[in-house]
Amino acid sequence: MDTRPIGIFDSGVGGITVFSEIVKLLPNENIIYLGDTKQFPYGNKSRETIIELAKKNIEFLIEKDVKVIVIACGTATSQALETVQKIYNVPIIGIIEPTILSIKNDSIKRIGVMGTTGTIKSGSWENEIKKVMPNVEVINRACPILAQIAEEGWTENEIARLTIEEYVEVFKEKPVDKLILGCTHYPLFTNIIRKELGDQTEIINTGKKVAEYLKKSLKDQNKEDEATYKFYLTDMESSFLKVATKLLQKEIRIEKADI
Repeated sequence: MDTRPIGIFDSGVGGITVFSEIVKLLPNENIIYLGDTKQFPYGNKSRETIIELAKKNIEFLIEKDVKVIVIACGTATSQALETVQKIYNVPIIGIIEPTILSIKNDSIKRIGVMGTTGTIKSGSWENEIKKVMPNVEVINRACPILAQIAEEGWTENEIARLTIEEYVEVFKEKPVDKLILGCTHYPLFTNIIRKELGDQTEIINTGKKVAEYLKKSLKDQNKEDEATYKFYLTDMESSFLKVATKLLQKEIRIEKADI
């Protein structure tokens, strides 16, 4: 039995959507969560910068003796995953591969992807989708300010509604079978997105797919009754605590990560 924790990192509170799904499927696993709030947002940074930030986050988690690392960030997955997997011995997974493998289906005609500017510009989602579903049409939509709105906790107000309305217009013009929320902040807007697009489009929460993938791939799972969760932020002056507490429906304690 491997009681070492699972390590998760994101640029901010978005990765909590992944954390919560992992807790549901793997309730006995210890988890260490790192939010790089000092460097948020990642979506408008260069690939080189994202790689360096990812390396620092990974090294912080490795020092905590984690058994696997989840990059719970669409931008870091799309721009840094392949590089860091070659550098470090610890298993590292992102949000793209688990999601695509889980939705692979020859009957899908059109898939939508919402992501940060950096993620969409990288073409990672479309490239990986085409590898397993070459005939699928992929509709990409960069949503440059959505993560910032989520970090403020504005996930159900009029600002959120108007922003989502603008961003999903393309999926109304060209209806998609599935819509991948390619940034882990975006599941916080699921209710509004569903109201805008209706029930015909399946909304894909990458956190759920990562949790399912992790449950299958972890060879040695923790069986102890009570799991422990630790949360670290690189900058304590953020609205992370408010948003995370609301999402998790419980109080959490945050420590400072000196990275």
